[in-house]
Amino acid sequence: MLSKNNKFSILSSASSTSLLFFFTFLVVSVNSLTSFDTLKPSVFGIGRNNIALFMSSSSNSKSELPPLEMLNSVLKVAIDASKKAGEIIVGNAGGAEVTKTKANSRDLLTLIDPLCEKIIRETVLASFPDHDFLGEEDVPPGKEASTAALDAKLAKSNDFLWIVDPIDGTSNFVHGMPLCMPSVACAYKGQVVVGVIYDPHRDEMFTAIRGQGAQLNGKPIHVGQQDDIGDAIVAMGSPPAPESLQMSLQAIQHLMPKVRTIRMLGSAALMLAWVANGRLTCYWEYDLSSWDVAAGALLVTEAGGKFTDLEDNPYDLRIRKICASNGKVHGQVLNVLNEAGVI
Repeated sequence: MLSKNNKFSILSSASSTSLLFFFTFLVVSVNSLTSFDTLKPSVFGIGRNNIALFMSSSSNSKSELPPLEMLNSVLKVAIDASKKAGEIIVGNAGGAEVTKTKANSRDLLTLIDPLCEKIIRETVLASFPDHDFLGEEDVPPGKEASTAALDAKLAKSNDFLWIVDPIDGTSNFVHGMPLCMPSVACAYKGQVVVGVIYDPHRDEMFTAIRGQGAQLNGKPIHVGQQDDIGDAIVAMGSPPAPESLQMSLQAIQHLMPKVRTIRMLGSAALMLAWVANGRLTCYWEYDLSSWDVAAGALLVTEAGGKFTDLEDNPYDLRIRKICASNGKVHGQVLNVLNEAGVI
């Protein structure tokens, strides 16, 4: 029979052994987690994707978002504002007089642009007078001006910031092409939480609430499932800056032989909405501003796609060189652009 002291000695030894085993397991586990490339699924069911998802969801938890009831109210107002602007766009397409150009002769402005922005602003502020508002027509042309305007708005104490392009695709609008529409987004503490793109010519209302998926006319939508770049329909833009235009032409030479086809629709909002519902596989472009992509970026990600800059960094409101895709061909497209030397 063991004495009390002997029992304590054995228990202490067992405890020490258990403690040593625990710390050994912890060190091995931590060392394994330091490289996602070497991480393999284990008996605990934890794999690379699970851990990456956990880390992502932890840094952007739903607790940081406004209540869903509030987001639904924001969405309702965004839809209402978009419809009002859409009616004006359809009623004036092809008949609006060009009043002036913006940054260059290819970037047009009509009297209808500020009118649509005014209606969207009034609709928003009538319901949310304490929210802030950033519209394209309030900002002077050029990269520096758009970046400065966004930074100034984000630096203010307002939690909610509406980011609006009243007519995305003004050149299409001027020439009567039904490829122009309002793009309305609402950000909360710098993170886009509601996005609406309304195509008034086809009466297609694309909507998204962060964490709630994306919809088209109230029905869920998802990105396409093409997993090979050879099957991809890739869209791109026609950037105004000469150096960006030159790189775009260079990129076409490398992309065209590798993809199914390339489309250029003249509206970032439309191309992003079409990536979100699978009509396009991928869309990339230079020289965009926050109002061009804020709503569309949320649509794409909520539809299961991927939205990054051209170096595969996560989306941020300040990104000006973008790539949006179904996620499956994202790396393949970026690799081709990298090989072309245009990133």
